[in-house]
Amino acid sequence: MAFAVPEKKKITIWMCGDSTMSIKERKTYPETGWGMPFVYFWDSTVLVENLAKNGRSTSSFRNEGLWKKVFEGAVEGDYVFIQFGHNDEVSTKKTYTSEVAYKNNLKQYVSEARSKKATPILFTPMARRKFDQSGKIEGTHDVYSQIVRDVAKEEKVILFDMDKTTQQLYQQFGAENSKLLFLQLKAGEHPNYPDGKEDNTHFNELGARLIAQLVLLEIKTLVPVLAARIVKADVK
Repeated sequence: MAFAVPEKKKITIWMCGDSTMSIKERKTYPETGWGMPFVYFWDSTVLVENLAKNGRSTSSFRNEGLWKKVFEGAVEGDYVFIQFGHNDEVSTKKTYTSEVAYKNNLKQYVSEARSKKATPILFTPMARRKFDQSGKIEGTHDVYSQIVRDVAKEEKVILFDMDKTTQQLYQQFGAENSKLLFLQLKAGEHPNYPDGKEDNTHFNELGARLIAQLVLLEIKTLVPVLAARIVKADVK
């Protein structure tokens, strides 16, 4: 007798973060958030809701009502990706969040995601491209990344240490070739940036895709239940 395999319950991956993750407007192309290629990894049982926005911090993401969409929409079995730091740590920005407030905000996000029976996953911020004179990658989020690690340990939350893994990626490419991952353009090279662009924070298409693949590797390693929903390659 044949038994029908029960269909997997549909789930949502809620993406909460900043410009390194967000969906970009056409006018900013080739700038690409890693959340854009990330949507293509999943089978039909997974919906990716990318709510990340440029310039958002743990504070402004909540204050502007973006977290409310997650809190009202998340259900049991969903995953909540939480990736901030770039805009929290810069004291001159209006989105600046003190170290204490940053830690408390992360803990509150974790607590509220769990209250909806969703699984929170904390991300350290994506590394910026910065090399010293000898060609060695330098950290630019050391303090705030450590806060994320501390919260993950204290709250027993899955941690994707993307600051660490992205630094390793840039080091593999090297000081010069790592520019190929970022929004780096010469004058006249693209109509959206007629004067050129030298950006060591935001990714281009290649960079975003490679970062998304690093996230996928973290999922395969640390969240096998979610990894089971990754699209399988059609091997012939």
